[in-house]
Amino acid sequence: MPQIRTEQQPVTQITVVEAEPGKQGQALDLMTQRAEFMARQPGFVSISLHRSLDGRRIVNYVQWESRDLLAAAHRSPEFRKEWGEFDELADDIDPHLYEVARVVG
Repeated sequence: MPQIRTEQQPVTQITVVEAEPGKQGQALDLMTQRAEFMARQPGFVSISLHRSLDGRRIVNYVQWESRDLLAAAHRSPEFRKEWGEFDELADDIDPHLYEVARVVG
């Protein structure tokens, strides 16, 4: 379950993926497979995948206990094995780390 709070917050990575036209579903399927692998890695908190209604973008909202554990999971050969196929499905992959600045409500 995502944890959105300003105190004792997990590491949050938000990645926006722009899929090739007509390939959002394929990209989402591959990202779902990767998310299932990541869910078994040390430090995992949550992953939420969102698809845009225009059929082009996927937003991957990832939370991890620490930057080091997240980086270790990303370096895993099993995680990276589908990277070439993913590059064929996406025009742009834009990952960044974030912290919660404010929570309203």
